Amino acid sequence: MQFRQKALSKLQSPEELDLPVRFARPQGRLVLAVTVVVMAAATFWAFTGSVSSKLSAPGILTRAEGSYLLQSPFAGQVTAVHAEEGQPVSPDAPLLTVRTPQGDKDVRVVEGGRVTSLLAKTGLVVATGADVATVERVKNPDDPLVAMLYVPGGSGAAIPVGAQVDLGVQSAPQQRFGVLRGRVKAVGRAPQTAAQISGFLGDSGLAAQFARHGNPVAVLVQLERSAATPSGYRWSSADGPPYAVDSTTPVTGTVHLAAQRPVDWLLP
Repeated sequence: MQFRQKALSKLQSPEELDLPVRFARPQGRLVLAVTVVVMAAATFWAFTGSVSSKLSAPGILTRAEGSYLLQSPFAGQVTAVHAEEGQPVSPDAPLLTVRTPQGDKDVRVVEGGRVTSLLAKTGLVVATGADVATVERVKNPDDPLVAMLYVPGGSGAAIPVGAQVDLGVQSAPQQRFGVLRGRVKAVGRAPQTAAQISGFLGDSGLAAQFARHGNPVAVLVQLERSAATPSGYRWSSADGPPYAVDSTTPVTGTVHLAAQRPVDWLLP
């Protein structure tokens, strides 16, 4: 009740119009001026500045034509192996000899290339359709390696052809040799299933690994050549590793995306 009486008495009192107006202190005006300058600078940067972004994705060094998985059309025991890992093979060349009830049968290479993994050994019993080797398609031994990256399906549209790519190579420690340089040559039109990835790489295990978070988009990266390095490719360090890098080597790619103005993030 006492509070209400004080409120009524204040309403009935005349306005104190004769009291002087207190302006802001100099310190307050300084703070206001600094705030205005900072906001103006931020607005100017938002419209004229640029911010670059990056996208990381796993991948592998390979040939542009990919690899395929060779399977045995016969059931029986392997009695001879006619090739070694890393060896080039010609189309229709015999890779294995399998002893069957109908006699010895040769398992032949479907397409010429290079044997990257040999799963069958002498004495092994194989079933019809068993995986026996992975063959990399190589039309010309001098053709350069490429990197195939597998990025999340929703990120493919943001990657422009020609974008710079830095590749961390598993067999070349980045702390010592730096990163391998490359450029985006092509971006897949649609996400790939694990079966499609396996069909290109010839490795179902790798395909499952690349597709474990959903169907990814394949990004083809062309490696930059250099006659000044032992590997024949350009690295962020002067020489790179003192040895050649090989296909089927895992890599981690960092794609440098196009720079954007900060205001573009706010506008629809």
